[in-house]
Amino acid sequence: MTENTVRRWQSRPIIDYPVVIIEDHLLLALDLEDAVSAAGLNAGVVGFASRRKHALQIGSLAAIAFVDVNLADGPSGPEIGRILAEDHDVTVIFTTADPEMLGTGVPGTMGVLKKPVSPEAVRGALTYAIARRRGDLAIVPPELTLFVG
Repeated sequence: MTENTVRRWQSRPIIDYPVVIIEDHLLLALDLEDAVSAAGLNAGVVGFASRRKHALQIGSLAAIAFVDVNLADGPSGPEIGRILAEDHDVTVIFTTADPEMLGTGVPGTMGVLKKPVSPEAVRGALTYAIARRRGDLAIVPPELTLFVG
């Protein structure tokens, strides 16, 4: 490792809440990443996926995941979200233009943000998700629809 590489590695901020973004539209994924970074909540994006197989590989690295319903391999988002939540204790927030597709929710997952998702909505959802992970009380942001159960 060069000295510059070591300095860059040492200067990286510690991320208490790693986030993965599971989205098949690159520009939407990058917008979500920008919103997570701008939120200033000690959360940072550690990976992206656009298909089920890769999502399940990187998803276990996360504390929080933003998961689109329809991905490059079809409507696999709900199954991915359930697996990440139930098997890996990931707080899953779905993002979709059609929240009704999720009915009353997906077992183990937190809720849904309706697309288009604003940076304020991402910040609110992240704040709420982090509070829930820590066991703190928090107000549900108006853009986030929580699932029943």
